[in-house]
Amino acid sequence: MQVSLALWVATIGGIALLVALDFITVSRKPHEVRFREAALWSVFYVGIAIAFGAAIFAWQGSQWGTEYFAAYLVEKSLSVDNLFVFIIILAQFAVPSVLHQRVLLVGVILALLLRAVFIAVGAAALHAFAFTFVIFGGILIWTGIQLARHRNEDPDPLDNPVIRAVRKRFAFSDDYDGTRIFTRIGGRRVATPLLLVMVSIAATDLLFALDSIPATFGVTQEPYLVFAANAFALLGLRALYFLLRGLLDKLVYLSTGLAVILVFIGIKLVLTYLHEQFASVPKIPTNASLAFIGLVLVIVTVASWIKVRRDPGAVAHAGRMTGGHSEDHAGPDAGR
Repeated sequence: MQVSLALWVATIGGIALLVALDFITVSRKPHEVRFREAALWSVFYVGIAIAFGAAIFAWQGSQWGTEYFAAYLVEKSLSVDNLFVFIIILAQFAVPSVLHQRVLLVGVILALLLRAVFIAVGAAALHAFAFTFVIFGGILIWTGIQLARHRNEDPDPLDNPVIRAVRKRFAFSDDYDGTRIFTRIGGRRVATPLLLVMVSIAATDLLFALDSIPATFGVTQEPYLVFAANAFALLGLRALYFLLRGLLDKLVYLSTGLAVILVFIGIKLVLTYLHEQFASVPKIPTNASLAFIGLVLVIVTVASWIKVRRDPGAVAHAGRMTGGHSEDHAGPDAGR
């Protein structure tokens, strides 16, 4: 796929404008987002993503268009799991509802920046070393298996070593002070709990980038499409949070479905490498990948709906990569 520098600049510029629009909307009047507003923003961002895909179809043909939509579907499904962790972070740190938009917007911006770096590194690695396909595939297969094993657990942001280091480094206030990360109490400069929230969001974005970028390269090796799919999936993340936050805990089989998708894409990456080395080894077509991912998501949604109807007390979990033990953590000022 031939992508000019001008097109890269135009695409990045358009995404930057959308981020600026979000920032102006959030900063102008902090408020708790209602369902109708979230639905309108979600339709807006999904519409932009679909329009972009239609333009790829018309400009480059069905092959690249299909790869874009497959990559977008992968990123969108993984972003829902990302939302689970965001909800846990916002709840664990008791973030005031009027600050949710600001925190999520910062999370989206950090995610965009981190993914841009990982995409550049991943594309260079795939171009220079074909065996990178196997490495990426192995990462996804391991991640999928671990996610399946711990599908009924939730990650604990306070278990993160970065969070522990920050809590030891700074003195913290007990209360939030609007959107300020630092404030003064009795003439002493202290951090607000919002600092821990931002660090937790950044750490979460980093971990998800390590999984999502190899997954996206599993359905398309075109960096431009990988970047666009990631950007459009992330831009709608804030609105999707407010749209689905009352429904997320009902998607009880989401972690299992994502585990299946990650293992599938990991196998696809390994087969892609083997196909390049040995032509007799079959390669999974993009159309088949798109159909499989869509089917898994449909099955997950329907099965979750049936499960919740039969067992109203069933609650979804984000899943985690390693087993953990739950501990009672003190507030943000603990360990000062």
